Formats: sequence, C-alpha cells, structure tokens
Amino acid sequence: MRDWMKMIPAAEMQTYRKAGLFEGTAPGMRPALLVIDVTMGFCGSPGLSLDQAIAEFPSACGPAAWAAMPRIAVLIALFRRLKAPIVYSSSDEYAKSFTGKSTKGVRKTVSARFNEFPSEIAPRDGEWTIAKTKASVFFNTPLSTYLTRQRIDTLVFCGVATSGCVRASVVDGFSHGYQTFVVDECCFDRSEFAHAANLFDMHAKYAVVQSLEETEAMLTAHRLAAE
Repeated sequence: MRDWMKMIPAAEMQTYRKAGLFEGTAPGMRPALLVIDVTMGFCGSPGLSLDQAIAEFPSACGPAAWAAMPRIAVLIALFRRLKAPIVYSSSDEYAKSFTGKSTKGVRKTVSARFNEFPSEIAPRDGEWTIAKTKASVFFNTPLSTYLTRQRIDTLVFCGVATSGCVRASVVDGFSHGYQTFVVDECCFDRSEFAHAANLFDMHAKYAVVQSLEETEAMLTAHRLAAE
C-alpha cells in the first residue's frame, strides 16, 4: 500500500470503489511532463525544518520538498531520455497588480530567490518555463497552445503543492481532455494530511496517481510500442 493511502480511512476507500471510482486509464503516445512550482519559494533552503523554511519563505514546504527532490530529478531525467517535452512553472510576481495572488492567503513580498529552481531539477536549454498568476498552470497562459502544437495527448504531473497548484493544474488538464497522471512520490505539500487527501481525490476523479516506478514502466512500454 502506498504511504499516502495509509492515511485514508479503509471504509472510505471501499465506498469509492463501490461507486466505480479509481478506474485506470491508458496513456496516449505523446506525453509531456509538467513540473509545477518546484522553486526555492515553495521549497525553502535545504536542511531547514518546516518552521525555519516558512520563516524564510512563507509558502515553503521544507523537508517534504527535499525528500521529493531526488525523485523529481529521476522523473525529469526519464523524460529527457525519452526526448519528451518538459514544462516548468513558476510564479509571475509582476502580474499580481492586475490578477491578484494565486491563493487568498497573505503572502509577503518575495525575494529574487523565490523563483529560482534548485540545481537538482533546474531547466535546461529548450525546456520551457511558464510564469503563472493563479494556481492552475493553464489559467491565462499559452500552455494549451503549446501542448496542441506539440501534439501532446498525455500529461504527467509532479511538484507542489499537492493540494493547491498541482491539484488545480491536474483538474484543468483533465478538463482539457488530456490523459492525466500524477506521480505521488514526486509531489509534496506542507501538510501530510492535505497531500494524502488530495492524491486520494485526484486518483478517484481526475487522474491516475501512481509511483515513479510505475510511471517509468508505463512510459517505457509505450515508447517501445511506438517504435
């Protein structure tokens, strides 16, 4: 059983299964990876406790971010080997005067480091970084146009926060008609409860939530099928 599943009451899992939820879906032939908001502002500096990370950046997730970081790096490396598109998102700090913040919580003015990507997962030349103003990476951005031009049919998501920007982006990806997958070990949140509850709900309604190992096997199998 996946770690996040252990936090879900067994009776509720059973109810959802009886309702016909948790159905799987097959990926298409052209996947893209969306790396949602894995910046210093949502991670905090390595080695800090959660409280210390929040003191540095109020939006930071601290240890959960750095526990997920090596797995996110593995997932990114997998997409690079497959030569499949990778899209990173960050916060558009300059647009807030007319769009507002991505959440209703109070956020202080952020430092220049907020949108820096940790070196472990930093974009390379040719990998697009899209600045977003709201939780979903689709909201008022050219992402849909880009994915259409790339003929993408499958989206794989990782990043932060599971309960916020990841979830909003997954729901919009599903609503746009993509086959949607979430790599649970490559997502993180400042709240363990919120992380588990949102993986549970996304898996039931909007995506297939699976492990990094399962994702690698899925993508490898479909690459071989395409050859």
